[in-house]
Amino acid sequence: MRLRVAPLDRKLLRELWRLRGQMLSIATVVAAAVLMLVTMRGGYEALVRAQADYYALTRFPDLWATVDRAPDALLRRLETIDGVAAVESRVSAGARLDLPDLDEPGSGLFVSLPDEGRPLLSDVVIRAGRLPAPGARDEVLAGENFAAARGMVPGDTLRAILNGRRRSLVVVGTAISPEHTYAVPAGSLFPDDERYGVFWMRRSVLGSIFDMEGGFNEAVFRLSPGADPAAATVRIDRALEAYGGRGAFPRADQFSHQTIEGELQQNRVMGTAFPVVFLSVAAFLLHLVMSRLIATQRTEIAVLKAFGYRDREVGWHFLRFALASIVIGAGAGGLAGSRLGGAYVELYATYFDFPTLEYRLSLPLVLLGGGVSAVAAVVGALGAVRRAAGLPPAEAMRAEPPPRFEPGPLERLGVGAALPPAGRMILRNLERRPLQAALSALGVAFSVAILVLGLFTFDGVDRMIAIQFDGIQREDVAVTFREPLSANVRFALERLEGVDRVELQRTVAARLRAGHRKREVGLQGLPFDGRLRRIVDADGSVRPVPADGVVLSAILAERLRVGVGDTLDVEALEGRRARGRVAVAGVVDDFLGVSAIMSLDALEAFTGEGPLVSGAWLSVSGDRLPEVHRSLEGLPSVAGVASPSQVLDLLEEQLSESLLVGIAFIVGFAGVISVAVIYNGARIALSERGRELASLRVMGFRRSEVSVLLLGEQAIVTLLAIPVGWAIGYAMSFGIAEGFRTESYRIPLVISFRTYAFAAVVTVIAAAASGWIVRRRVDRLDLVEVLKTRE
Repeated sequence: MRLRVAPLDRKLLRELWRLRGQMLSIATVVAAAVLMLVTMRGGYEALVRAQADYYALTRFPDLWATVDRAPDALLRRLETIDGVAAVESRVSAGARLDLPDLDEPGSGLFVSLPDEGRPLLSDVVIRAGRLPAPGARDEVLAGENFAAARGMVPGDTLRAILNGRRRSLVVVGTAISPEHTYAVPAGSLFPDDERYGVFWMRRSVLGSIFDMEGGFNEAVFRLSPGADPAAATVRIDRALEAYGGRGAFPRADQFSHQTIEGELQQNRVMGTAFPVVFLSVAAFLLHLVMSRLIATQRTEIAVLKAFGYRDREVGWHFLRFALASIVIGAGAGGLAGSRLGGAYVELYATYFDFPTLEYRLSLPLVLLGGGVSAVAAVVGALGAVRRAAGLPPAEAMRAEPPPRFEPGPLERLGVGAALPPAGRMILRNLERRPLQAALSALGVAFSVAILVLGLFTFDGVDRMIAIQFDGIQREDVAVTFREPLSANVRFALERLEGVDRVELQRTVAARLRAGHRKREVGLQGLPFDGRLRRIVDADGSVRPVPADGVVLSAILAERLRVGVGDTLDVEALEGRRARGRVAVAGVVDDFLGVSAIMSLDALEAFTGEGPLVSGAWLSVSGDRLPEVHRSLEGLPSVAGVASPSQVLDLLEEQLSESLLVGIAFIVGFAGVISVAVIYNGARIALSERGRELASLRVMGFRRSEVSVLLLGEQAIVTLLAIPVGWAIGYAMSFGIAEGFRTESYRIPLVISFRTYAFAAVVTVIAAAASGWIVRRRVDRLDLVEVLKTRE
């Protein structure tokens, strides 16, 4: 039995095969857009699901509160606070780790577990081994990241200095916790799994080590559904104030949660912005290509109408022609996106240790990407079909009358006279079709813009690193003390071999209020003459430490809605809990965290506690750093030691892992758009001007001369598009930078000359590749076939 194929279907198949290059290039753009949407937005959805499941599994708290020391009996009072559904107390303390294979001392955070069973709130997920046995004085549960970095397995031993005493501990298991998904040592900005870890011990054991029998220094809370977190926080603070309460804080301010939320916000911005840009470009390209492509089939449409086909049938035929590339592109993009999405979330698994992180292909996302592209194709096709179908068949079967030729603006200015004949022909063709040339240039400009948009983040990170580590953190070692010490500690630090300079600092937990708005921050005091830690603005300018008042991070000033000259109500949350009004002396646009900085003298006067310090910054002779670290390790008052150079090495290592992959994706996607726009523009121009170019060949023009006429236009369009693309890329980068403004970090809007040049070079290479493909078709032009008059 012979399969019967309708005439229009046969025509459709022939046309698709004849124009397969153009259809595949359009399908590639659609595939790139759908792939980007499915990968990035799908990855964001996977992260949100993993976070929600993790929090539910471990019963992640709603509020945290720290105190100097509170009795266990206070727990009953906390349980009766309105809005509190559950509360659990615990002991947590920092310690140093004896890691003999490292020059720099390690550090850890030890957190208590109930003496029996598992925590009511903020539970841990066991990854290997078991929980410490009840009453076991030498058993610990180690954080999985630290154990993996150190090559530890259950049964290994660890030496730690707990409350000034060296102890040998047995690792009986490894675990993860949502509180420590992003575990950062004191004085650092990034995780250092090889030197810093989180450990869990039974409550009675850890309490006896740190003199906390019958008491606690930390409490976690779950609120009742519908409870007001702000009101509950005020009540909890009142209950804990007499015991040295540092101020309760909500989940939004918990460091690991805040970091993950910042990453999710970045992912949400990228997972929305990049797909929107790609889908918009794909839609624009489809509209441009389909409208021009179908307009070249004016005669075929007239013939179909003359044979009795209705406008609806003709329209549906060409719509299927347009939708064929959409189906191919959406299908390929969805399949590729599902594979790439899996690798995408695996990359996040190396930074955030969720118990389960699984990518799932989202069919709605595939349909959304394909649907947007289909609408663009339909709109582009309908306009051209409607114009051609509206003509009477007899008129439509005649070739379009040539446009009126007259000198354009540039020719009237005498530009054409200075050009060779081929240049004048190119100039005239561009001037006679200005809208067509402008739309083609806009398509190429979008590919340039995508490159600028993708690469500006690396420029911003480079600027952020330069200012943070060359301008702000200029010390070799940052030392954090267990508790505030007398400023006389300077003399002990200066006597250490290899230390060239010592600068002291004080950090006080404080609550800043401006009207009904408030924020808990670390109020930091810096010396007037400080050279190792400075206040540096986004432009690299150094701000002096004010004699009076406080300098706020710009994002903190935005949250509190204050500016220079306004006053804040400040309440210290430790020591004598001093209160007072402090003027805003400055606002600094910084990049990492939020800061509130005063002079050391002004902070001392505010607290009324005398010359106390929380830490110090040291400048060390280059070859004496290991010796200084060993000396600091022996001081019982030292809680933590951090090295900015070490932090920078970790950051650069993380960036190097993702930099090449990120650039490869960006270049690949932008190249797809460049090739698709330029190739389709040249191919359609070849269809539109085939008779003209063939006539020139018959008149004696060589293949190279004819190619110059065709591809010269595309070259000019590409060169004109590059600066437009730079401008569009800058505007889009501004939007992305605003979306990245979180309290964890901000990416400065910095675009280097290198990025602009790279975007231009990639676009020119894509244009050259497209031109080479089209040049081969020009060389194979059948002069007799092209010059035939269609009957």
